[in-house]
Amino acid sequence: MNVQQFYDKGLAHASYAIEHNGQVAIVDPGRDPQPYLDFASSHNAQIVAVIETHPHADFVSSHMELHSLTGATIYASALVGADYPHEAFDEGAAIKLGGVTLISLNTPGHSPDSISIVLRDEQGKDHAVFTGDTLFIGDVGRPDLRENAGNITAQREELARQMYRSTRDKLMKLPEDVLVYPAHGAGSLCGKNLSTDTVSSIGRELRENYALQPMSEDDFVDVLLEGQPFIPKYFGFNVGLNKQGAPSFEASVAKVIRAEIGATPEPGHLVIDTRPADQFKAGHLPGAINLMDGGKFETWLGSIVGPQERFYLIAESEEARESVIRKAAKIGYEGNIISAMLTPSFMMSMTPILQVPTFVNHLSDYTIVDIRNAGEFADGAFFEGAINIPLPELRERASEIPTDKPIVIHCAGGYRSAAGSSIVDAALDTDQPIFDLSEAVKDFQTAH
Repeated sequence: MNVQQFYDKGLAHASYAIEHNGQVAIVDPGRDPQPYLDFASSHNAQIVAVIETHPHADFVSSHMELHSLTGATIYASALVGADYPHEAFDEGAAIKLGGVTLISLNTPGHSPDSISIVLRDEQGKDHAVFTGDTLFIGDVGRPDLRENAGNITAQREELARQMYRSTRDKLMKLPEDVLVYPAHGAGSLCGKNLSTDTVSSIGRELRENYALQPMSEDDFVDVLLEGQPFIPKYFGFNVGLNKQGAPSFEASVAKVIRAEIGATPEPGHLVIDTRPADQFKAGHLPGAINLMDGGKFETWLGSIVGPQERFYLIAESEEARESVIRKAAKIGYEGNIISAMLTPSFMMSMTPILQVPTFVNHLSDYTIVDIRNAGEFADGAFFEGAINIPLPELRERASEIPTDKPIVIHCAGGYRSAAGSSIVDAALDTDQPIFDLSEAVKDFQTAH
C-alpha cells in the first residue's frame, strides 16, 4: 500500500494518491491532472477512482478531466447534487482498491456535503483517514462558506453544530494511531489555525487540536465562529464550478491569448500587472494593479478580482507569463483573461517613493491606511490613527480614504501594500501622492 501526498504551497492544498496492487484512487485532486497521471504511470498502475470530499471553494478540481482521461469512477456524496457522472459515496459505502478498502463517513460541518474517507488495510485495520476540509492539523474547517453557494446552503451556526457532531461522533472515535491526511495546511483560508505540518494522527489531534478539546456544543460553536478569516470573492464561484466539473486544464490554458509585444489593452478594462514591485513603480500603465507573482498569487487574485470580471495580465517575461496564466487557471480564472502581455513600453506612470525617515518623523502629516485583515488589525495597529480597510475590500472602499494629506499604504510585510497602493492610486482622483511603505513596515513594526 502506497500513499502519496501532493502539496501545492500556493494554495496550501494537499491531494492524495493511494496505490495498491496496480490500482490507484485519487483524493481531492488539483486543477492539473498530470501529477496524478505521472504517479500512476511510475507505479505501472491504473487510476480507477477519483474521490471528492466536497465541492471545493478555494481551488478547481480535475476530477472530471481525470474521469475523461482514465475512465475512473468519480465518487462524491449524493448531497453534492453533482452535475458530472459519479457514484454516490456516503456513510458506510466502500471502494475496494487492490485488496485495501476505502470507506466513506459523512462528516458535515465545513459544508453540508462533506465526507471523510477511512483507509482500511488488508488485515481490516484502520490505517488512515482523509479528512478533506473537516479536520485539519490543529484546526477544523470553517463553517461559513456555504451560506450562499452550492447545491445545499446552510447557515454558519448550523454547520458549526454539525462539525461538533462530526468530530465527536465520527473522527474522534477512530483509533489514535490512525493517520490524518487533510486537504489543507497553513495559509489556507478554509480554516483559521492550521498547522504547517501536513500529516498528523488522531491521537495527536485529540491532544493538541483546540477544536477537539472537551467543551459543550454551544461553547464549540462560539469558539469556531470567532475570528474566521475573510472570504475571497472567488470561493462561491469555485464551489459551483466544481459541482459542474471543470474543463481540461491544458486546453483551457492554451486558449488564453498571448499578446504580441506592443499590444495595447483596450481602455476600460482591469489590468493586473504581476511584475516585481520595483519594476512596477519604475513604470506602469495608469490604473494597473500591481499583484506580484508570488506564493499566494492565485488567492489574492481571486480575493481582489471578482469571478465575473475580465482583465489583462502583464508579466515581465514569457516564463513569468506562463506561470501566472497557470496560477489563474487553478482558481478557474483563465477564461477571465482578455490577453496576457509582456511589459509594455508605452503610457507608463511612475509611483512616488516614500522617504521613510521623513514619514516616521512627521506621521501626523500623512493619512495612513492599514490594509491588513481585520483580525490582524485588532491584534494591534502599527500607527496610531491608521484607517483599516482590508485589501480584499479596498477596491470597493477606497473612496473612504481622506485625500487632504499624502496617503501611505501598509500591510505586514510589503506584498499586499504593493497591490493596495496601486488600487488606491487607480481609484482616487487626487493630487496627493500615494505611497507604499513596502518592506519598511517591518522595521517600524519591530520598533513598536
